Amino acid sequence: MTAGTADNGQTRPVGAGGEAHPAPAPSPEALHDELKAAIGAQVRAVRQAQGWTIGAAAERCGISKAMLSKIENAQTSCSLATVAALAEGLEVPVTSLFRGVAVESEAVFVPSGHGAKIIRRGSRQGHLYEVLGSLRGPHKRMEAVLVTLDTSSEVFPMFQHSGTELLYMLEGTMVYAHGEDTYTMRPGDALQFDGEGPHGPVDLVRLPARFLSVTAYPDSMVEE
Repeated sequence: MTAGTADNGQTRPVGAGGEAHPAPAPSPEALHDELKAAIGAQVRAVRQAQGWTIGAAAERCGISKAMLSKIENAQTSCSLATVAALAEGLEVPVTSLFRGVAVESEAVFVPSGHGAKIIRRGSRQGHLYEVLGSLRGPHKRMEAVLVTLDTSSEVFPMFQHSGTELLYMLEGTMVYAHGEDTYTMRPGDALQFDGEGPHGPVDLVRLPARFLSVTAYPDSMVEE
C-alpha cells in the first residue's frame, strides 16, 4: 500500500508492517460463566480483605446470606441491581467486580526489521521512519515509530500534530526542539510533549541518531 504525506505531518504507510491480532471472542455461555466466576471471586476477595463474615457482608449489601454465598461460589447470576448493591455495600467501584473477565483485545507484533516504512517530511534528508504498529479502538489510538537519522542535513522539518508524544533516545546524540526550547538527547534520555507545539531535531551531534517515538492521540482522532 502506498500513500503520501499531508502538510500536517501525518504518516502514510508504504510497506507491510505489524498486523493486529484480536483475541477470539468467548461464546456467550463461556462469557456468562466467566462473569459469574469473576464477580464471585472479587466479592469474596473484598469481603475477606475487610474481615467481614458472609452474614455481615450480606447485611451491608442488603441481600440474604444464602444469596451472597451462591454469588461467591459462582452458583447464581447477578442482576445489574444486585451488582450495584454489592458494589455499594462493599464500598468498591462497580467495575472492580468484573476484573478477570476475558474481553476481546488487540495486540500488534512487529518482528525486528519488519516495520512498515513510512514517508514523512524529512525522509529525503536521511530520515528513516519505521512504524512499529498502532492500536485503534473506541477509547485509544497509539502509534509507535522507530526513527533513524543517518545523514547530517541543514534542513530539519518541524512537525505539529494532535496528541501527546514521547521520545526515547536509543543511539547517538541530537538536539531536539519543542516550541522555543531545545533539549540535548543522548541514549536513555526521554522527552514528552504536546504534539501541537512545533517540534523536531535541530542539530545532529552524533550519528546515527536513533530514537523511539510514541504518540497517543485524543479520542477525537479515533477512526470510526
